[in-house]
Amino acid sequence: MANSEIIGAGQDTARPAPKKYQIIYADPPWKYSFAPSKKMIIENHYKTLSVDEICTIVPPAEKNSVLFLWSTSPKLIEAIRVINAWGFSYTTHAIWDKGSRGMGYWFFGQHEMLIVAKRGQFSPPAPAMRCGSMLRYPNQNRLARINGKCNVHSLKPWEIRAMISRWYPECSKLEMFARQKTEGWDIWGNEISNDVEIEESPVLGEESPAQDTMEICHTAPNSASTQNAQLAMDLGL
Repeated sequence: MANSEIIGAGQDTARPAPKKYQIIYADPPWKYSFAPSKKMIIENHYKTLSVDEICTIVPPAEKNSVLFLWSTSPKLIEAIRVINAWGFSYTTHAIWDKGSRGMGYWFFGQHEMLIVAKRGQFSPPAPAMRCGSMLRYPNQNRLARINGKCNVHSLKPWEIRAMISRWYPECSKLEMFARQKTEGWDIWGNEISNDVEIEESPVLGEESPAQDTMEICHTAPNSASTQNAQLAMDLGL
């Protein structure tokens, strides 16, 4: 047997461990069961996924990490389910004022929620860098329309990624369901070349993962009732 064959036979052919990330930023393509007209069906713009499908696409997050997850008001309960399935616990959320009214039945939707969820120990941004929970940006209508015509459907403000990058410049970052490449971020999605492979996982139960006491942040006991109470407090209920 040749020396090269002997050497080759003794080499470890196991695949390297996948990269894991400290920051996960996700804007899931939520599926809606109703649209007022064929013209307004979301699938005209991009492929959507059911909450069960989204739950199985678990991002490769570090044991100490933070998730920034976009949700609309009708998808709030599903968003909490995704958070738990991905191994995070609800912490708080901010409101993005989109600057113009959309569709709705009880209210015309004018905002979306940016939910923050944590896994393990992860500190918030320094006090001097924090902003208010109502997010508004100059000329934000540019996100929805250009010269009166619809631009990219459901496009989120680039300022959010920039803010997260300022908060955590040294942390590894992954954008899920990405539609464009951003410097300093790895991406995963079906509309662009990916930096990471993600295999679908079985849907986890809705129990939240165990969470250590934060060194800086106050962390309440991690139970479904506690998360619901925190969410109600944030929503002013």
